[in-house]
Amino acid sequence: MSIDIPFSPPRMDQKIIDEVIDTLKSGWITTGPKTKLFEKRLTAYAGHKATLCTSSGSAGLELMLKWFGVGEGDEVIVPAYTYSATANVVVHSGAKPVMVDVNDDFNIAVDGIKKAITTRTKVIIPVDLAGFPCDYDAINALVNDASVAALFKPATAEQQELGRILVLADAAHSIGAHYKGRRSGNLTDISVFSFHAVKNMTTAEGGAVCLNLPDPFDNEQTYRDLCIKALHGQTKDALTKTQIGNWQYDVLEAGYKYNMTDIQASMGLVELERYDRDMLQRRKEIFDHYTKAFSAYPWAQLPAYETADKTSSYHVYLLRIHHIDEETRNRIMQSIFSRGVAVNVHFIPLPMLSYYKNKAYRIEDYPIAYDNFSREISLPVYYDLDEEKVKRVIKAVVGSVEENMS
Repeated sequence: MSIDIPFSPPRMDQKIIDEVIDTLKSGWITTGPKTKLFEKRLTAYAGHKATLCTSSGSAGLELMLKWFGVGEGDEVIVPAYTYSATANVVVHSGAKPVMVDVNDDFNIAVDGIKKAITTRTKVIIPVDLAGFPCDYDAINALVNDASVAALFKPATAEQQELGRILVLADAAHSIGAHYKGRRSGNLTDISVFSFHAVKNMTTAEGGAVCLNLPDPFDNEQTYRDLCIKALHGQTKDALTKTQIGNWQYDVLEAGYKYNMTDIQASMGLVELERYDRDMLQRRKEIFDHYTKAFSAYPWAQLPAYETADKTSSYHVYLLRIHHIDEETRNRIMQSIFSRGVAVNVHFIPLPMLSYYKNKAYRIEDYPIAYDNFSREISLPVYYDLDEEKVKRVIKAVVGSVEENMS
């Protein structure tokens, strides 16, 4: 059995190759002018207040938990349905992940968040699963509600300044998505993008922290503070130290090594410049083809990706099959693979993973997350998936479902 249609290969064309070569020839292969330019262009693109590029989306999430002073005894609310990174960074901070069930659209349930808030809650991490934005107006209103804010017990200067629970969006999937006319990155306090190899916009590895903190925060000053924290607590980066006589530096804290390189940023600069008019358009076309084809079959539950308030980034096409169980879903997937098409599942819910299961999280407490997972198949969506291949994917899925449900 060979796979003719992969799941999500990165787009690597001559423009990206040329920009990376230009970076290599420039001598700036670590954090330098292209990383700083990429940060500025991301800020202009999404409309938030400042951007810090990081070595990964996970690094960005963890950095912001550390910046906010999250630690032992604290709680951070996360959806039960997400990739493990969302909860792992909470564990790394010393806090406890508090899991909440999701809605039918795979995103965290706001009523579940409200029930999970305690005096220990410091942060909520909504996840824009598959690139479809969460209900940010409701989440933002919840943390600003007087009765909820009264439960908040600040323990650091940053927590005191905010005066409420921080909303830290895991926007790993959703760059380019819209919610009520605003772009992802500009929807809540802080959002974090991922530029991993399988993401819509890739820098091989990499991420970006989108700062959108309310007054009285100075987001530019927060950006400067984060630059220090993300580079071992050092007061000057390599670019700054190249200025004549500017070699001396200090270390203000035991920071981290979370910086993006110019090699990574050079890829991002190419992709960002053509993202809306090229990458997003092609992904939307593929989504629309799938939706048109599968809408003819009563067994297909189509994903929400465009509503009156929300437009997805078209990252993952989450097809669900009505009236099947997990075992049948797995058989269908195996049949699709046998037809030369790679598919996936986004994701195995956190309580089903050994680490979290051993911490006494139970999938039975999250019935919607489990139901979504048990019937979901993620279909290939990538720039070079041409019309003929899209038709092959559709044929493979239809044939496999009908073969295993008859």
